[in-house]
This record gives sequence, C-alpha cells and structure tokens, in this order.
Amino acid sequence: MSKIQYDFGSGRSDPSTFPVAGLQAAATKVIAEQAQELTEYPGNLGHPGMRKAMALRESEREGVSVDPDHLMLTNGSMQGVTLSAEALQENHGDTILVEEYSYPGTLSAYRNLKLDMVGIPLDEGGMRPDKVEEQLERLSKENRLPKFIYTISTYQNPTGFVMPVARRRQIIALGQRYNVPIIEDNCYADVHYDGPLEPAFYALDDDPNIIYLCSLSKILAPGLRLGYIYAKPPMLDRLLARRSDAGSNTLAAAITAEFYKDGIAAHAKVANPVLQEKRDLTLQGLEEELGDICVWSVPVGGLFIWVRLPEDVDRQKLMAMSREQGVAYLPGQSFHFQRRDVPYLRLAFGHLTPDQISTGLPILARCIKTCRGSNEGRDFDSLF
Repeated sequence: MSKIQYDFGSGRSDPSTFPVAGLQAAATKVIAEQAQELTEYPGNLGHPGMRKAMALRESEREGVSVDPDHLMLTNGSMQGVTLSAEALQENHGDTILVEEYSYPGTLSAYRNLKLDMVGIPLDEGGMRPDKVEEQLERLSKENRLPKFIYTISTYQNPTGFVMPVARRRQIIALGQRYNVPIIEDNCYADVHYDGPLEPAFYALDDDPNIIYLCSLSKILAPGLRLGYIYAKPPMLDRLLARRSDAGSNTLAAAITAEFYKDGIAAHAKVANPVLQEKRDLTLQGLEEELGDICVWSVPVGGLFIWVRLPEDVDRQKLMAMSREQGVAYLPGQSFHFQRRDVPYLRLAFGHLTPDQISTGLPILARCIKTCRGSNEGRDFDSLF
C-alpha cells in the first residue's frame, strides 16, 4: 500500500469541480440521439460535434476564426505529441528543438522516436529566442536543421511561465526564416487565473507550418483522454496520413461536445477559482517555510510551481526521505531534456485538498532543510 498522503507530483485538476450532473445529462442525451454514430468508426478527424465545440473554444479565446474541419481529435494531447513528431520525422537521429525543461511525457516520446533533442534555455518569458536563433544558425551550417521546434508557450510545464507575445512573434519569424515547423502545446490553455491572455501562435500567423496541440485533461479530466491537433492544409493532410487508429473515442467526444456546446467559459469559471485558491495557498506555504533558502515561480495559470533548491541539498536523500514521510513531488531531473540531475523540483497543487497542501508543505520543507549540507541562506535570487 502506498504511504503517500501528500502527492504534489501528479498534475490533475480538482476532483470536486468535475461536473458529474452535467456530464450525466449530456451522456443520457447523446446515447439516445447518437446511437447510430456510436456503432461506426469515427474516422481520422473524429466526432463532428466535438470538433465544432473545440473550434468554438479556440475562436472565443483567440479571437480568430477556427475551422472545425482543420481539427483532428486525438486520444489525449500525448497522441498529438507523438503523431505530429512522427509526421515530421524522416530518420532516427533527426534534430529537434525543445525547451531545456519540458513535460516528461513529451521528452519520453521523443526519446522513444530516437530524436536528437537540443535544449533551449528558459527564462521568465519561456524559451529564449536568441538561443533558438543561435541553434538554428549552428544547425543550418551543419546541414541538419531541426525537423521542428516544440514549445509549451502558455503556463509552461514545469515552470508555469507564459511567453510574451513579442517573443512568440520572434520564434514564428525564426521558424519561417529557416523553414522549420513549430509545434505549440497549449494543453493548459483555459486554466487561467490572472494577468493577460497571450495569443496562441496560430492566432498570430496563418503559416501552415504551425501545429497546435490542445487537451481537455487539465480543465476537465485526464480520464476522458480527449485532445486535438489544429493544423491547416497541407500540414493537416500530412498529419492525417500518419494516423492509423481509426479515430478517437466517439462516446467521450459526443458527451463532452454536448456539455460544452455553449462554450467552455462557464465550466472554467467554476474550476479555475478553486485552483487559484490552491495556488495561493501553496505559494503562501512556500514563503512561510522556505522563503529564506528557495525561490519559485508564481504562475498565472496552469497547475505547477517550479522550485529552485540550494545546491547543497542531497537530492537523492531528499526524495527518499520525503516519500518515507508521505510526500511526493517530481524532481527537476524528470524535466531536463538530458535527464540531468538539477537542483529543482515541481509541485502540483490542483488535486490536493487545502488541508493536504497546508500539512504536506511543512513536511517537505523540513526534509529539504535536513538534506542540506549547510545552514546558510540562499545565494541566488532568480530561478535560472
């Protein structure tokens, strides 16, 4: 039996905001009305009603027209990650650009595809365009331009940072200059708390070399396994040609489409304030317990806080001690594109109760302090 009582490792939304009654009503309706469709294969694009609902989601948020016939439903956003990479890959060892710290599932998928990842350093604005340009120039001279650039530009995982619009335009321009496609993973798009909403890459430029990935795992539930790819022809045709699974889950898509037929905003207004309170509680706990030795991100959306530890923390000892005392988190090494053991950890707060956050953080803080090689205050003021 697991001894973990305070699981800061898993990135999930608050279970209490899962819309049981609304989805039950939607399920009853669509099973009665769409029985015929449920006996058929959905096809490569997937359920038309769900594509229409997600096109509405995107157009309302981004302020641009989104064609439902340019949306391909996927089994979670991870299928989109893998499928888009496979469509752009030519050979094992192909080069790609990724953020130095990124989502472990994506990094694992790219390793399995035997892609050569080049990590781009981050700062508080996300992926650094100057370093993107530096690598593109180097790789161009070596005649091995990357097959694509992958970025989590909004509420970046693990840091929580948002890329400013000017920086997004810079990266789009670099992709166009070197003819390198951009894959933007925006799976946290609607988990927004405060601050401005920055536009998606596709809303800034209609370049068909921009591929957009999104998901319902974070705003609704990961168990639904619903995501989608938005891409314009001819890129869309290239992606569709790579698909071989006969389409995504029609029942889950039909139910979700009915639930979200009037847009996603109403549900987000229920879910996000609860998550924001937990973010604030986590930030308060970090300040009270670790303010003298650590620094961390203050995300304006998403489900994660990125914490920088003092260099003298024995990170292997910290992991073992924390788990022994019932606290789980993900170490920085899980997010590094080369699996480097780095002095960071990521805290996820969405699915925990306020009591679990308030009780678990002091335990983790004591473990961090116990695993240090000194009692000195921190000698850094930023995350990087």
